[in-house]
Amino acid sequence: MKRAQKENLIKRLFCLFSLLSIVFLLGIVIVLFKEGLPIFRTTSLGNFLFGKFWYPTYEPPDFGILPLLLGSLWVAVGALIIAVPLGVAGAIYISEVAQSKIKEFIKPVIELLAGIPSVVYGFFGMVIVAPLVQEVFKLPVGLNAFTASVLLGIMAIPTITSISEDAISSVPNSFKEASFALGANRWETTVKVTVPAAAGGISTAIILGMGRAIGETMTVLMVAGGAAVIPHSFFQPVRTMTATIAAEMGETVVGSTHFQALFAIAIILFIMTLTFNIIADLLTQKFRRRLR
Repeated sequence: MKRAQKENLIKRLFCLFSLLSIVFLLGIVIVLFKEGLPIFRTTSLGNFLFGKFWYPTYEPPDFGILPLLLGSLWVAVGALIIAVPLGVAGAIYISEVAQSKIKEFIKPVIELLAGIPSVVYGFFGMVIVAPLVQEVFKLPVGLNAFTASVLLGIMAIPTITSISEDAISSVPNSFKEASFALGANRWETTVKVTVPAAAGGISTAIILGMGRAIGETMTVLMVAGGAAVIPHSFFQPVRTMTATIAAEMGETVVGSTHFQALFAIAIILFIMTLTFNIIADLLTQKFRRRLR
């Protein structure tokens, strides 16, 4: 087979794989909306989004996901409070401070955290972190939003650090040279020139980290406490939307209103994640135009 024919075959294979990805994505979206939308025949969208009670097995059932939505947001925001400073600081150190040998060692180690299964984080949280939180803060239970936030923050660090480091490294050297020429030292150049110039890429990293935290299932299922109540404190047990789907889908009758409600939660998660990714993509494009 000639080289041109081989290249043509490879192009067609890649095109096929790309089309299959689109088909699978469309299939997932169609199934989500097909199974989830019928719940709104019996429950209004307002009651579903802002209802304060999630009692799907009561008669009549309550399908208010506000406790689940707030639980997801509390855990995600708590994770970002932990992950953003550590992730961005780590990216600045790797890109601007660390020597090449140290950089070659630290970056793979940080990215290795992303490869650890979430169930391992959840088990570590149940056995080590939760009892420690319970003892330190004198709480009745250590499985709560704070524990989940700590673990999700650790899990989001590789995403934020890696993308932020790429953004900082993409800042042209001419920006830094101009700053040095005006008399700024290394720290001033980093804080006032490099980081602001990479702000679009760093924002993208933070948004993707937010999506990572909201979309996590196993860890929050194991350590968040599983209480479907509106949270008023980070030290209160909560239940997230992903944990609700994972915990209840296996025991739900196919085609029931409870089954449809779980798919409707999946639709909300899909819309939230899609929104985060669109915003991240827009920020990335803006960042690239800014550096041209």
